[in-house]
Amino acid sequence: MQNFRNYYLILGVPKDASADEIKKAYRRLARQLHPDVNPGDKSAEDRFKDINEAYDILSDIDKRAQYDQFSKFWKQKGFQGKQGVRLPNFKTWGNSKATRKKPAEDVDFSDYSDFNKFLDQVLGRRREVRMATANDAPPVASYEPWSTASKKTSYVANSREDRRDVDDREIRRETVDREIRRDIVDREIRRDIVDRETRRDIEARLTLPLERAYSGGTERIRLEDGRTIEVNLPPAMVSGQRIRLRNQGMGGGDLYLKITVSPHPFFRLEMSEICCELPLTPSEAVLGGDIEVPTLDGLVKMKLPPGVTSGKRLRLANKGYPTGNGDRGDQLVEIQVLIPKEISEEERELYEKLRQIETFKPRQNLST
Repeated sequence: MQNFRNYYLILGVPKDASADEIKKAYRRLARQLHPDVNPGDKSAEDRFKDINEAYDILSDIDKRAQYDQFSKFWKQKGFQGKQGVRLPNFKTWGNSKATRKKPAEDVDFSDYSDFNKFLDQVLGRRREVRMATANDAPPVASYEPWSTASKKTSYVANSREDRRDVDDREIRRETVDREIRRDIVDREIRRDIVDRETRRDIEARLTLPLERAYSGGTERIRLEDGRTIEVNLPPAMVSGQRIRLRNQGMGGGDLYLKITVSPHPFFRLEMSEICCELPLTPSEAVLGGDIEVPTLDGLVKMKLPPGVTSGKRLRLANKGYPTGNGDRGDQLVEIQVLIPKEISEEERELYEKLRQIETFKPRQNLST
């Protein structure tokens, strides 16, 4: 039947989906198709009704079991194929044993106009009953229409009315339970909608010195809205990096810290390498030896070769900036030989003596 409703397909879940998976699928679709989210959208409204109907059946253990049991008879031969309603079987009215569920194989499908009417009856989705006609009444012998029956017959008074009262109470209880479940989910969806409307991510800028960006650690930050929060910063931060702080934005949104590393007076960061210029005296440049060099981890000793000149670069391995994958760059030390402008009398005398005895003649081979 083309009008058969495949509730699993409507919710987009497999037939063996768990109750939790069905609930999650329903809530996801309900958020997308809720009338408050799609005002004036007739298609979304119709689909919202469909998923509610599907959830009403599949969220109820008994109804789902019945649906799974009887939905296998979709396209079963024997349906009337015309619009109508099922006529009650007068032979079984009032007989509690006879009105119990019959095995699926014993169902007379010709009693139903289509498969949906069959499921309506089984699942109790809606009841459509018309008054019986003379053709539906049990046959009575014409030769004794007014005579008393020769067999003893017992009747249970108002048995059909009692059954109707019980059925009505069950239907009302199921309706109330269904409305309660739907109301709970609807409130959750509306709360989510309101949360999405009030929740907002915000961005704040945080400027850090190079040493702090390198080490990371706890930092107290004052935001523009007046709040002061304590943040645990990761090590090896770089300019332009964004750090996400969950639930620290507006209305429970996220806060994004955009990092800026301020320039350092001695170190210069170039990718994973740290560059610096190291000043030397003339005697240090000539004689060489061990000298101390500043790094982000503190002072380290470096072997200076004799006769080093300005502009020469020396490398300190693994003293650069961390790359984020466990590696670390190098520190490049550029030599700058500085000449003193003011010297003491003793230094002047030594320089004068040095000039007299020095053998280095840098201008000796100049071509003129």
